[in-house]
Amino acid sequence: MPEQLTPGQKLASIGAELQKAEQTNAGVPQTVGMLSIKSVNQALSEASMQKNPIQLYGEFWFEGEICCLFADSNVGKSILAVQIAADIARTQKVLYFDFELSEKQFQLRCTGSDGSLHRFPSNLYRVDMDLSLSANLTEPFEDALIKNIEQVAVAAEAKVLIIDNISILCMQMEKGEDAAILVQRLRALKNKYGFSILIIAHTPKRNMSMPITQNDLAGSKKLFNFIDSSFAIGKSAQAGNMRYIKQIKVRNCETRYGSDNVMVCNIEKVEAMVQFVPQGTDLESRHLRIYNREEQMDEVRQLSDEGLSLRQIADKVGISKSQVDRLLKQSKSGVPETGGTPGTDGTTVQDQLSQVSQPSHVFGGTAGKSTSSEQGDDEPF
Repeated sequence: MPEQLTPGQKLASIGAELQKAEQTNAGVPQTVGMLSIKSVNQALSEASMQKNPIQLYGEFWFEGEICCLFADSNVGKSILAVQIAADIARTQKVLYFDFELSEKQFQLRCTGSDGSLHRFPSNLYRVDMDLSLSANLTEPFEDALIKNIEQVAVAAEAKVLIIDNISILCMQMEKGEDAAILVQRLRALKNKYGFSILIIAHTPKRNMSMPITQNDLAGSKKLFNFIDSSFAIGKSAQAGNMRYIKQIKVRNCETRYGSDNVMVCNIEKVEAMVQFVPQGTDLESRHLRIYNREEQMDEVRQLSDEGLSLRQIADKVGISKSQVDRLLKQSKSGVPETGGTPGTDGTTVQDQLSQVSQPSHVFGGTAGKSTSSEQGDDEPF
């Protein structure tokens, strides 16, 4: 049964019809090929009758968006993606396309020390792939997979899709044209069925002393033209199990978690499930690695030995071309440069985090008592 229109929406509906008639009388066509033409007033009236998009993952991802979550390898992308999927599945059906982990690897992340299994909402479905069936394909692999994703989502009547990760759909992610074509195809599915799609992507190895930007994502310049929103996970220099989450692109709201207010989390095992546990917010700069002069010189020398130009080294290390030149000359001469590396203000990150509010609303019902903490610097589990 269709939803009842509010008095304001009824007026907007009448206004839209009048504006459509005015456009016809003015001799302006309503469609030309694939283009739709409306007066601005008609567009506003019709949009006002649509419901506002709900938040799927706080301010990071809204209903009806194609969103991209990216990070370096072994930072916890899949852990966060599963956590987001489970939270959304409390209220609606979610398909989690897992092209990253085997079924056993997935199970181990969701098993407690006593062997108990984490209980997920019944609305969450995991979809993986049988590669043995790909040998009989009569069309390109990526085309077949996109078609299968569409077929599964339609058959399951699911509107929320999480794809982990995008590289299986686009083998040449570093090529902006290929990445853009993929997202255009996903956008066509979104527009056709009203899907909300979260795609997970890897970044090339990044400089941990630099803030995260869209340039850290392979194929980012073309890719960012077609996605609606994006956020990233950074590995904190403060502790092995500490991460921060930063908004990179936002359309449906103001940026809340930018460089001056990133969400800080610990990766911990809460009962039987490895997950991100919010600790508060902080400056991104407090979680970036501070290189000492010797480390920086070693890195510059190594990149130079690999044949990179001064400009390429400067971009990778995050310093100027003239600084690269000076470091290389110092490295050859063996004479140290005077000056030191800036220090911190003496307060610990936990001291700072204890003074800010906990943004736990993002994870809905995922808060719980921590039973253990992952201490490794690489894969959290």
